[in-house]
Amino acid sequence: MATIVLFHHVQGLTPGVQAMAGELRAAGHTVHTLDLFAGKLPKDLESGIRLANKLSEDKIQERVDKLFSKLPEELVYIGTSWGAALAQQCAQQRPGTVAAVLLESFVDLDADWSFGPWPENVPVQIHGMDEDPFFAVEGDLESAQNFAEGEGKDVAQLFTYPGNQHLFTDSSLPSHDPAARALVMERIIKFLEPYV
Repeated sequence: MATIVLFHHVQGLTPGVQAMAGELRAAGHTVHTLDLFAGKLPKDLESGIRLANKLSEDKIQERVDKLFSKLPEELVYIGTSWGAALAQQCAQQRPGTVAAVLLESFVDLDADWSFGPWPENVPVQIHGMDEDPFFAVEGDLESAQNFAEGEGKDVAQLFTYPGNQHLFTDSSLPSHDPAARALVMERIIKFLEPYV
């Protein structure tokens, strides 16, 4: 089984994020969720972004390090949107990364503020909607395509879904797309099968 760290998005550790953790546990994995917002559940994306921006990088790092101090080095990182950026940073910078799943976000590896190179032989799945105003319109999708077709061609799988919803993988939010989310989960569980 894989030991997974699941990072929530800017609306917090919602019932939908917890449901995803439950599905991954049911597939045979150990899943750790980290509540970076200390129980707060912003009502929409805008208020979530404001809350995330108020958190200092030091505070985030402190909460992340506290969790990691109790975990093995070999980890799978999964995150959604804002949480996907945190998962990607961990995957690229922490030793022992087994795999990563990035939902609705991808940080360009060539950006000035990137997290460095992708670690050798670490598989990654990237999922997002093809008209999502954050993932597609702001450039994450193009960066993910360049990575999957270029330096990441041997390790990266990129999946897009028709639609323009952000946070479509959270079953507890109005943006939820049940059919697309079901396909995302099917693909993630298959991706992680070698680690069961």
